Amino acid sequence: MSERSMPTIRPDRGGNMARFNKKTEKLKNPKVTARRLLTYLRGKMKILIFTFLLCLVSAVITIEGTRLNGYTVDNFIEKKDLSGLLNICIILSAIHLVNVVSTYIQNRLMVKIAQTTSSDIRRDLYKNIQQLPLKYFDTHSSGDLMSRLTNDVDNINMILSQSVTQLFSGVINIVGTLAAMLFLSPLLTLIGVATVPLMYLLTSIIVKKTQPYFVKQQKELGNLNGYIEERISGQKVILLFGQEENAKEEFSKINKSLTKSSTFAQALSGSMGPVNNSLNNLTYLILAVTGGYLILSGVDITIGMIFTFILYMRNFARPINIIMSTFNTIQSALAGAERVFEVIDEDKEKDNDGAKDIEIIGKEVVLNKVSFSYEKDKKILKDVSLKATKGKTIAIVGPTGSGKTTLINLLARFYDIDSGEITIDGENIENIKSHRLRHSISMVLQDTYLFSESVKENIRYGRLDATDEEIVEAAKYANAHRFIMQLPDGYDTLLSDNGSNLSHGQRQLLAIARAVLSKSSILVLDEATSSIDTRTELAIQQAMLNLMKGKTAFVIAHRLSTIRNADEILALKDGEIIEQGTHDELMKKDGFYSSLYNSQFKGIEI
Repeated sequence: MSERSMPTIRPDRGGNMARFNKKTEKLKNPKVTARRLLTYLRGKMKILIFTFLLCLVSAVITIEGTRLNGYTVDNFIEKKDLSGLLNICIILSAIHLVNVVSTYIQNRLMVKIAQTTSSDIRRDLYKNIQQLPLKYFDTHSSGDLMSRLTNDVDNINMILSQSVTQLFSGVINIVGTLAAMLFLSPLLTLIGVATVPLMYLLTSIIVKKTQPYFVKQQKELGNLNGYIEERISGQKVILLFGQEENAKEEFSKINKSLTKSSTFAQALSGSMGPVNNSLNNLTYLILAVTGGYLILSGVDITIGMIFTFILYMRNFARPINIIMSTFNTIQSALAGAERVFEVIDEDKEKDNDGAKDIEIIGKEVVLNKVSFSYEKDKKILKDVSLKATKGKTIAIVGPTGSGKTTLINLLARFYDIDSGEITIDGENIENIKSHRLRHSISMVLQDTYLFSESVKENIRYGRLDATDEEIVEAAKYANAHRFIMQLPDGYDTLLSDNGSNLSHGQRQLLAIARAVLSKSSILVLDEATSSIDTRTELAIQQAMLNLMKGKTAFVIAHRLSTIRNADEILALKDGEIIEQGTHDELMKKDGFYSSLYNSQFKGIEI
């Protein structure tokens, strides 16, 4: 709207230095976040338990298969028993085939659990976004919210589909393999696990160092998405003012900031694998040398046992490496989950206790000494009082920033007033359920929004149960039928993003048709005809008058010629009503309204 008297506060969007704040970010409470994620798995416990049982089967098969490898060396390879070797190979093949099938089923089940869980989280997030008050969207970019709905939820999906089974099967393999190693040789086991504390220590240090970067990475990604969404939407403005290079530079700064955070996070966490592999290789070497020495010393130990033990050690170290490397994914997922839960936990728009679900007739709308401010001690409206009755049209005029649109936002209770009272049919709007209140108000805004649906469905949005015939009738009433029939597929023509394949005036005509279709008792026209040419405006003025018949109507207009026939005109300046009356009465006063009206014909700014 051109008449946005509310401040545009976007602390995390383009141009704000907060984006480049170097303050270290940390996960606020990873344990609480993890437990909260687990609550989404409660309804899937049977499938999860079955998946874990399959993990147990795979672990047992792996341990037994490893033991048989050493047994094969001692009993068939050294003795050159080809027949026995063939039989044991068949057995090993069958065992590994079962393992492959078990692993495949595990993956399928976990993917299903992950997808349904992330779908539940995404549903809850979107549901809560719909319940947030309008002021939340004044301070948060849509791109950042989109990032939480997509990237952050995808990170959660990744940890569930991959890391959960890896962690569980890894723990089982570690415990089972350790038991088998102790049974085989306590001495070699002691040597083999000597490097584990060092691996754990190094991992702890790396995780502690990388955690802030993963949190910052997710935040920077949200900032980047917000910037991209904003700039793509305003590409025409960028081209018009020749700001392409400036846009590139800003994007480059944000992109570099994200790259820096991601590089630190990925590079540091990625070092865990190579470091642990180096320690493992050192361990294998020590085991081989020790085992060879024991054999040469005459200790009762075989080459097959040494071979088995090295394989066990590999199977013991591999899940440790996997578990440690999954901390990368886990940290990213927990950072994303925190961002998701932040939105879910935001204060929702709530009706007062005992709010009434009543039908609103709109016979009388009264504002009694209403004051309001977006920021403390900066009043936008100051003790505004007015009365509108059914069938009457109230016009609101005034310079930009005088509080005209704010007045309408308060009527729909998009914001709560600081003091005073607003009543409809004698009932304080704070005591009326918000959905019932807004259902009774139709708004045609200067910057209307159209969905990427057909023309017909965009009009039907005003009343979802409307028939096709009612839609056509509403379009005719709003003088939109003619241009709609000239579209390629008429009412079935699909609109591009926000109706970009229509002119601004055509989009407003559809919005007017949408309001016509809505059976509301209160009508608000906020610069509804500002983007329609004079000829079209004259053609629809009668339709607008018909639309307002029998309704309580509020009209905000810059073209003062369009509200000459209003029953009452309110002149707002600096949040106060300084004049009110009919057009003729105010012109006779030769005051603020008269000066404002005459300036439109003399080209003088007020």
